[in-house]
Amino acid sequence: MNIKKMSDLSEKVVFLTGAAGILGTQYATALSNAGANVVLADINYTRCKKMEIKLKKEFDVTPFSLKMDISNKKSIDNGISKVMKKFSKIDVLVNNAVFPETQKERKIEFEKFPLELWNKIFAVNVTGVFLCNQKIGSIMVKQQKGSIINISSMYGIVAADQRIYGNSGLNSTAAYAVTKSSLFNFTRYLASYWKNTGVRINTLTLGGVENNQDPKFIRKYSEKTMIGRMAKKNEFTGALIFLASDASSYMTGSNMVVDGGWTAW
Repeated sequence: MNIKKMSDLSEKVVFLTGAAGILGTQYATALSNAGANVVLADINYTRCKKMEIKLKKEFDVTPFSLKMDISNKKSIDNGISKVMKKFSKIDVLVNNAVFPETQKERKIEFEKFPLELWNKIFAVNVTGVFLCNQKIGSIMVKQQKGSIINISSMYGIVAADQRIYGNSGLNSTAAYAVTKSSLFNFTRYLASYWKNTGVRINTLTLGGVENNQDPKFIRKYSEKTMIGRMAKKNEFTGALIFLASDASSYMTGSNMVVDGGWTAW
């Protein structure tokens, strides 16, 4: 058994949504380092293009920038058509894109939360994942091979502890919690639906990332983890490579939790 070979993604085409975000950039770098040609799909095309140049130079791979709005079916269809024209295959799909909630939106009381905003969050966090899984999953079934990774959150498993947030605007909305919890059974459903096709689908559930938050909040958050701190932005990449590669070849319909022990108390 060659462990290094099992984790090798050389010549694999990885379709990464939300590639321009704080975690998306980490994923793109790690996947490229493992040899993958990463499709950098995001509404922020300019940032993806800058990253494409950097990755190509650093890892001698063929990244591909793609301006795509995952809440728009036409945008997804057109984007995937471009990818298939260039690479003729998609080996891995990482559903990483998420609606960019602001502090202002997070401070809205649940009783006053606008339906329009609720629907916008669902359009990205759930409908976008549905559309990407539907389109790319169909391609993978024809290929008889593929790995899909739905990115969720620990707040899809447990409720946000409001005591550590207060009115900081650092907490997530109810819509975020509901959308992220929905991914677990969506993953299980598709794993069952695509059984014996060569297509595997799993959920990767993440904890909070330290990103220049208020020190008081970081301390309160850290006290609730078993490791005693928030995650560093590059600490989820090992789990992602595992799920994307043949190292997880006997894994489907599962949920991998990387949250510093938050949900294990």
